Amino acid sequence: MSDQIKFIVDNLNKEPFRKNYNLITFDSLEPMQLLQILNDVLAEIDPKQVVDIREEMPEHTAKRMLSLLGILKYKPPGNATDMSTFRQGLVIGSKPVIYPVLHWLLQRTNELKKRAYLARFLIKLEVPSEFLQDETVADTNKQYEELMEAFKTLHKECEQLKTSGFSTAEIRRDISAMEDEKDQLIKRVERLKKRVETVQNHQRMLKIARQLRVEKEREEFLAQQKQEQKNQLFHAVQRLQRVQNQLKSMRHAAADAKPESLMKRLEEEIKFNSYMVTEKFPKELESKKKELHFLQKVVSEPAMGHSDLLELESNINEINTQINQLIEKKMMRNEPIEGKLSLYRQQASIISRKKEAKAEELQEAKEKLASLEREVSVKTNQTREFDGTEVLKGDEFKRYVSKLRSKSTVFKKKHQIIAEFKAEFGLLQRTEELLKQRHENVQHQLRTIEEKKGISGYSYTQEELERVSALKSEVDEMKGRTLDDMSEMVKKLNSLVSEKKSALAPVIKELRQLRQKCQELTQECDEKKSQYDSCAAGLESNRSKLEQEVRGLREECLQEESRYHYTNCMIKNLEVQLRRATDEMKAYVSSDQQEKRKAIREQYTKNITEQENLGKKLREKQKAVRESHGPNMKQAKMWRDFEQLMECKKQCFLKQQSQTSIGQVIQEGGEDRLIL
Repeated sequence: MSDQIKFIVDNLNKEPFRKNYNLITFDSLEPMQLLQILNDVLAEIDPKQVVDIREEMPEHTAKRMLSLLGILKYKPPGNATDMSTFRQGLVIGSKPVIYPVLHWLLQRTNELKKRAYLARFLIKLEVPSEFLQDETVADTNKQYEELMEAFKTLHKECEQLKTSGFSTAEIRRDISAMEDEKDQLIKRVERLKKRVETVQNHQRMLKIARQLRVEKEREEFLAQQKQEQKNQLFHAVQRLQRVQNQLKSMRHAAADAKPESLMKRLEEEIKFNSYMVTEKFPKELESKKKELHFLQKVVSEPAMGHSDLLELESNINEINTQINQLIEKKMMRNEPIEGKLSLYRQQASIISRKKEAKAEELQEAKEKLASLEREVSVKTNQTREFDGTEVLKGDEFKRYVSKLRSKSTVFKKKHQIIAEFKAEFGLLQRTEELLKQRHENVQHQLRTIEEKKGISGYSYTQEELERVSALKSEVDEMKGRTLDDMSEMVKKLNSLVSEKKSALAPVIKELRQLRQKCQELTQECDEKKSQYDSCAAGLESNRSKLEQEVRGLREECLQEESRYHYTNCMIKNLEVQLRRATDEMKAYVSSDQQEKRKAIREQYTKNITEQENLGKKLREKQKAVRESHGPNMKQAKMWRDFEQLMECKKQCFLKQQSQTSIGQVIQEGGEDRLIL
């Protein structure tokens, strides 16, 4: 929480806010002031949020802030119940609600500015489906969606151009400079052409100059290729030399090394690495974890005032006095067993510290050796760059030859001595093997004799008893020495404690006086601080009033500017209309028939006459239709009746067909008879 507040205060003190807060003043702000700060931050992200919340209802303020936070995709912590508490906290200006919002907004201000700018154009207006049934509304909505998609593509292209590293101002400056250079070169070429035209065979000379320029460019290109190939050759030679040196070192190590030495070296490295992994690094890691835990604990605690610091200092002093008393009591007891154990503990701690120091020294030596090897390789490469290896001359070469001769004689002597040692080593090794065999035979005979006598293991127990007695005598001697050392150490510590007490007495008196002065100064500081806070609050209120006045004046200025631009646009529209009217009058008054035909009045009169003629034709057609409407309706009715009559005859014919299939109908004398 303290890191969060510190981050908020640091960002509010920077541009563009410049609030000049510290942790104490910011933590002592009222809810209304916190809401105003939150509103200022939101106004920096979206200029539409520039509002004085004292002149706005709390519900409207919370609704406006919640809508903007929803657009910015802020997710408050918790579930639905926490959402209700978040809304209530935003209305009342609660610190646990406002601080995370401010921290989140100030962390990503530029990103949120971009999101708020895009939200003005990309949040789609939901149009009800019943309104979309209208063709004009549907066309307008379709056009709106097309414009939104076009804005998306244009914004993406704009962002790509911004991130591409090209600046329009720089490009324009470069283009203008190149155009100026082009004009200067054109003028210079024209002057040179005028000069050359007077010279004989100037065409041939120009051709030769072109060829010379082409050859020079080719020469530069070849020189560049040559330099690149030289660099590649130099790098290849360096790589070859490094590989050859590595091969020589590996061959030398393989020639001089023996399995025993290699195993010994590997065992030493394994011991060192295992010590570093199992002892040193875990201790360092544990200490770092403890330090991190302590720092996190300190960070998680709230900001401490002067009274809290004084209380902690008093607690520390009390604990220190208790520790000193316990140490004195322990020294007064002077228990011999604890003293011996403490001595062994001290020796063990000293040995462990020495071990850690030696390990660190070994690590530093290894790092130093690696750095020296790198420096040697660099120096050898530098010497090879300056014409290869060194060449010995004169006396240096003679001294070098004499050294080689002396070394060869010494080598021969040493080699002879080594051969003698090897022969002697072989003899000793053989005698050792023989003695071991004899010892094993004697031990075997001794065991068999002990088993016969019934006292098996007697020799082994005798050896163990002798060894234990020797160890006991050594421990007794060490105990006597340690008791004498401890008694002398206790006397020295008592004398040192008495001396330190006598030396600290005047310092304690001075410390009491200084504490009284410190209390007086803290009281005076608190009074001055309260005066400063009251003065700062008054100045802050005056500043807010002045900012409100400035904001109002800026809004008036913007309104006047918009009115001015609107009137200018209206004036331009009226000028265009007046120009069109004057052109129309000129065309109408002129005697030229073609210009008269171009006039809008003539065009409109022509269209009016055409429409009148078309209206007359349509009226005549309507009159003819009205006159023929009655007879046509009668004829249509007669056709429908005729159709019904024919349908009826069809049905009768079908019935007659069906009856003839059953029997025969005979009509005679007005009677109908059916014969089956």
